[in-house]
Amino acid sequence: MFRIASKLSSRFSSRALVSLTSKPSPISFRSFNTGLALDKRYALRQARSEKSVGSYGMGYLVLKHCLTTELTEGNDPKHENSKGIALLAMSTLFCERGDYVDAIEELNGVQELSNSYLGIRVAAFEAQAGLHLELEQDDMASEVADKCIELVENEKTEDFEALNVRARALKGLVELVKGDIKSAESFFDKSLRTKLCDGTAALSYAEFQQTKQNYSMAKEIYQNVIDGASEHKESGNVYLGGGNMNVEGLMMGAMCALGQLESHLGNFRNAEEHLTKALNMAEQIYGEKHAKVGAVLTCIALMYRRKAIDQQSSSLMVQEGLYRKVSEILKFPPKETESEGAAPSAKTLKRSDIVALASGGYAEILNVQGNRKSEGEKMKSLSDSLWKNRRMSLDDFLGNTEANVCPVIDARISRLL
Repeated sequence: MFRIASKLSSRFSSRALVSLTSKPSPISFRSFNTGLALDKRYALRQARSEKSVGSYGMGYLVLKHCLTTELTEGNDPKHENSKGIALLAMSTLFCERGDYVDAIEELNGVQELSNSYLGIRVAAFEAQAGLHLELEQDDMASEVADKCIELVENEKTEDFEALNVRARALKGLVELVKGDIKSAESFFDKSLRTKLCDGTAALSYAEFQQTKQNYSMAKEIYQNVIDGASEHKESGNVYLGGGNMNVEGLMMGAMCALGQLESHLGNFRNAEEHLTKALNMAEQIYGEKHAKVGAVLTCIALMYRRKAIDQQSSSLMVQEGLYRKVSEILKFPPKETESEGAAPSAKTLKRSDIVALASGGYAEILNVQGNRKSEGEKMKSLSDSLWKNRRMSLDDFLGNTEANVCPVIDARISRLL
């Protein structure tokens, strides 16, 4: 397989990597050689077959082989493109099994490929920033985004405009996570709605529009991202993305975000459909116990909460079941700790945004049950200690105030925007 891929890769120049950019589409996905696409898909399929140490090891060996055979000899563009794509795929494998340090290390290696297509290096910066955001290392993510913008501006390739829009959108996502909508707006290009663009940037732009309450535009872009990513996967081309910014993360994130928006608009049937698809995709790719599954389940529980309030119905058992599952997946700390019930700080708990939301919703379920108010108070203490969003309070998010906000959980990075 790899020898065939090597022969095929020699037929493609750096210019051939952007052959799809002239074709009208919601998203401009790059086209790469079929042989390498097969190698990458085979490696990821092997890793995800059992989601075990052994299966991930097998997938890693396949990709490692790509880096140690004649496929990667020399430092000309076609060989460095192959190296870059293999490293992006390696970062995805490490990310899926929770080894973020190794994932970031592989992405650092992409930046050494100075002769590779610039879009590959931009994709590596996107993935690296995404991993830092998921690890709640926001300042480091911001530094990476700045480096990405600088890289694109310094090289000024023939597709500079598209890559510049993409690099700046990465910075916009970081600003959204930090809660600065005004700053984020300056980094998003309005052309993202209609112009050829990579899906990662378009998804971030749609999330920005949702926070700005431009719901019809956000809905349109979410659907474009989903359609474009689906068409891309069916075409068999290699998607330029890695870590938590890979094509599966893109599709799952767009479905999850669209489901949240439909829930906010009261379209609960559509919301449930999109969120269920996001959940099925997350479980299929990452496994039922992965943190990404916990993030989507939290969105589903909050959708049922909003539906119950809107329709004056009760779904307490459904919501509690979902919150319990999230608690097991994300390993909520015990309700009572050695320090007389003191809850941990956000700095000591991973994915504190999701835990804060889930525990806050869970606390409400417990508090309405007379014999469980004590449990609810302890769960509320946990959510309050972890909540750190600058734009709104937890009560604002849950709809317990008159604040008209429509935040969104980005399932790619498990953060609240």
